[in-house]
Amino acid sequence: MSKPLQISPDTAIKLSKQLGVPIEHLMHMPRHILLQKLAELAKAEAGSAAGQSDKTEDSSL
Repeated sequence: MSKPLQISPDTAIKLSKQLGVPIEHLMHMPRHILLQKLAELAKAEAGSAAGQSDKTEDSSL
């Protein structure tokens, strides 16, 4: 069994909210799974940011 993640309580709360995972699950989540979920979250945010920048460029035409 893996030891709990070594992150601050504030970071745990923020990650829990962003990932939609209870804090208890987050703290005992394997590190590679957490990294995978963070990569997916970053990719989704980058995609939504790119989509919004496309909309602002189109509105200026």
